[in-house]
Amino acid sequence: MSKIISYVSESFKELQEFLKSLSFSRALRVGVAVTLPAVIGMQLGYYEVGLALSFGAFWSSPSDVIGSFRHKKIGILVSAGLVMLVSLVKGYLNLELSLLLPILGLFTFCIAFISVYGFRASLISFSGLMALVLSSAQVSEELEIYQYALLLGLGGLWYLLLSKIWHRLNPKAETEEFLSETYSLTAEFLEIRGKLVDPKENQKELQSKLLKLQSELTKNHETLREILILSRKTTGWSNYRDKRLLVFVQLVEILETAIANPGNYHRMDLLFNEHPQYIKRFQSVIFEMALQLRMISEAGNNIEKLPKSDAVRQCFDDIRRDVTLLRNTKFYEEYLILQNLLAYQEKQFEKIKRIKWLLGASKSTEIDFIDRTKAKRFIAVQDYDPRLLLRNFSFKSSIFRHSIRLATTVIIGFALGSIFDFQNPYSILLIIIVIMRPSYGLTRNRAKDRMIGTLIGGAIAFGMVFLIQNSYLYGILGVTSLVIALSLVQKNYKASATFITLSVVFIYAILKEDVLDLISFRLLDTFVGAILSYAAMRWLWPTWEYEEINESIEKSVKANKDFLHKIADYYRQKGKIPTSYSIARKQAFLETSNLSSAFQRMAQEPKSKQKDSEKIYELVVLNHQFLAALASLSTYIQHNTTTAASDRFKLATQGIENNLEKVLACLKNRKCDLKQSLSSEIFLGENLPAFNISKIDNLTIEDKDALQDLQEAHLIWEQLQWLNSMSETMLKLAVSVKLD
Repeated sequence: MSKIISYVSESFKELQEFLKSLSFSRALRVGVAVTLPAVIGMQLGYYEVGLALSFGAFWSSPSDVIGSFRHKKIGILVSAGLVMLVSLVKGYLNLELSLLLPILGLFTFCIAFISVYGFRASLISFSGLMALVLSSAQVSEELEIYQYALLLGLGGLWYLLLSKIWHRLNPKAETEEFLSETYSLTAEFLEIRGKLVDPKENQKELQSKLLKLQSELTKNHETLREILILSRKTTGWSNYRDKRLLVFVQLVEILETAIANPGNYHRMDLLFNEHPQYIKRFQSVIFEMALQLRMISEAGNNIEKLPKSDAVRQCFDDIRRDVTLLRNTKFYEEYLILQNLLAYQEKQFEKIKRIKWLLGASKSTEIDFIDRTKAKRFIAVQDYDPRLLLRNFSFKSSIFRHSIRLATTVIIGFALGSIFDFQNPYSILLIIIVIMRPSYGLTRNRAKDRMIGTLIGGAIAFGMVFLIQNSYLYGILGVTSLVIALSLVQKNYKASATFITLSVVFIYAILKEDVLDLISFRLLDTFVGAILSYAAMRWLWPTWEYEEINESIEKSVKANKDFLHKIADYYRQKGKIPTSYSIARKQAFLETSNLSSAFQRMAQEPKSKQKDSEKIYELVVLNHQFLAALASLSTYIQHNTTTAASDRFKLATQGIENNLEKVLACLKNRKCDLKQSLSSEIFLGENLPAFNISKIDNLTIEDKDALQDLQEAHLIWEQLQWLNSMSETMLKLAVSVKLD
């Protein structure tokens, strides 16, 4: 009985979270924007006017995504303009099939090619493609073509107005949800790092999970940067936003420290195998900090629910006592590694405490806010140069290939639908533009999920239409299904396809009686559209990730090299951390995550197309571990007073940078001589900093400065050894891997 109660309670909690989510809020907004004009138009006797406004709102809505409202507004306006233009031009094209097919293909290519300008441009492109397909399927009998096009544009403006009102009613919703999600993801990241402390755990599986989580976190960080930095300043909201920006900075630093390791993974595993009693100690404190972040996520704006720190403090007291005991047993090197690991966890705890302070009753006068002008340097600016179209106008561009592939598939789909006398050939085209994506894995999954979802939706609709004979109930169920479908598009595409089918059937059932014919035709259209999409992605100018991943590896290696250079500069110069340092760190994290995402896409492709996948995976992992070592150095030098950089340190870091430069050269020209590349690096080990571990025996507990210097020397030595070893391994892999 208790299990049933627990299950019901958990399900109810999930339902509450779903109803509070941004995806449901946006879907509800679209539902209102689409339903209201149609209902009012029907009541006033202007049904086609209302329907045109509804279509305009619906086709402009894809640009309503998370981010600054200014970007959202521009996206919706441009979408509305494109929808209006496409509908106007397409409306006057009354051509024979032989002439219509190439025109349709040309239109599809041009609209899809807009995606070269980035993510938001791809959403605008999708709006244009929907207008191209559905404006032809929906022919107005009462309105002139130009009137219909203008009403579509007005529908887009109506959606923008509704979106603005929605935003005004709850301007903090996006920030709160993304911060809450980031707390939870960061907590999960810490938990996996805690599990990695135990050498007996499945290290490869946990590392793979870490890579995926890091990619998710990096995407969240990019979105939060845009929301918090680019949002317009207004009274009240400004103070709230500035505090949340500081909270976000702490979350970024928590991720950096979580990735950091005071020694290489193999060395840490040996240590914990030899001293297993420390595994539970460190895991306890890491898991407690993860729990703190989860509780902060659940607390939201409720200060009373912010967690206390007593349990974490007790964990730290236990670790300090046990680590001190290790020093007394003369395991000096192990003591230094654990002392550095402990210091990292203490820094994590300080960041979590600062988050709680910022979210709590902190006064604005006590807070050193971030300079917004400097903060804007962290935002990636999209290039809108028209020459970008020309630079991508070749088969080397994945967007060009996707556009021409989509155009060809649309031509084939429309030709088949017309020749074999389908009920509505345009519904096949709609399935194609919804399913087809530039990547093989996503297209394959969408095709499969769409077919399964449509079958399930058709079966459910078949039963419900027989049981229900009420038009008003059909309308309510149709709108409800549409809202649920739109809210599930990103989270569960199969379920979304099910509810889309239900929505279409219920709305159709209001207008006509031959619902069974609709269900059968919809199943057939979906099947044909999905098969065509998959076949085109597989055989028409396919874009395989192994052809593109070379660029992702290059960017990741270069970003890590730049971050190492900034770390070395700061270690030599000391002082205040420059903005360029933080930007280099952000770029290193971003490119490493992008590389991980690229490999995940490659793993979804046919085995025959995964060339040198093991070596590529090793390069991906090495880049991640290289970043972990850099994060260790970065965390240490930012939060500790360090000694002057020696000449050996300068030579060592320069040697590692030279290795990375050679890795980049190998990746670019793919002609490398391994012996020649490594011959000049043999001396590097002699230049790595050294220290006398026996010195610790003569130190007392009061000799904090001397002990600190010894900890610094050990950590720097460990990380440089590890970085050098990884850079050499990368170079060997870059020479041997075939990325052509």
